[in-house]
Amino acid sequence: MNGKATSCQDEMVYTLQIYPRFAIKPGESCILRVPKAATAASVIKTALATLGLDASKSYVLVEVQEYGGEEWVLQASDQPVQRVLLWPRKAQDKHPQSDGYFFALQEGSYDGSIQYDVMTSVRQEKVAQALVNRGFVTRKPQEYDDLCNLPELTEESILGTLRHRFHTQKIYTFASNILIAVNPFKFLPIYNPRYVKMYENHTLGKLEPHVFAIADAAFHTMLNKRVNQCIVISGESGSGKTQSTNFLIHCLTALSQKGYTSGVERTILGAGPVLE
Repeated sequence: MNGKATSCQDEMVYTLQIYPRFAIKPGESCILRVPKAATAASVIKTALATLGLDASKSYVLVEVQEYGGEEWVLQASDQPVQRVLLWPRKAQDKHPQSDGYFFALQEGSYDGSIQYDVMTSVRQEKVAQALVNRGFVTRKPQEYDDLCNLPELTEESILGTLRHRFHTQKIYTFASNILIAVNPFKFLPIYNPRYVKMYENHTLGKLEPHVFAIADAAFHTMLNKRVNQCIVISGESGSGKTQSTNFLIHCLTALSQKGYTSGVERTILGAGPVLE
């Protein structure tokens, strides 16, 4: 397909180059001029008429992404031009078979499909990774629950990691022994007694980041070292400092009372609005 579209009666048309795999002459191709919205079904129909092939048989259009490598059977509603626009720029201008990006026309089975040995999930993963490597798709941040483990510590990598975790409803992230919390502005079911028990007496960083992990670390450090502990909560207005304080008090009280809410907890929590 020629990457430069031409106008024909106010409609953009593109040139597709189709290689029949049952052609007598090696390298023989069929050149078609189609609109951008042309479907694989319409391209096949036009190619059959151009080549003078038996239209009663079943045919499929195959996209070859790498010569001798990945092949994808286009569905009848797929748009070949759209697929070509995802190819490297060089392949969009000219795509001979030797360059590894081209369309092939071949006979299909009775249901119009072709069976490949490679599993679909594996093919999808390879193609997705290839799109990332070629710059067509933004690379997703790798899952890090501690910012100190980032291979490259920049403002972009930090914000990207926090954003990625936030969209997966993971609002807590460690930075060594510091807990970063992003206010979800909604209730998440991660503060019940089961979570208090889950984080009880665990080394900080062993489990997923959580405000209960900070409370548990401070509580057991106080018991083991018999030294007063301090938890500093800071953030801008609306960041969730008061709510984090409430969760900390709830966890500390549950740990000290072995899971039972005490009058001390209610008194402290009740004083919150006054302090605010």
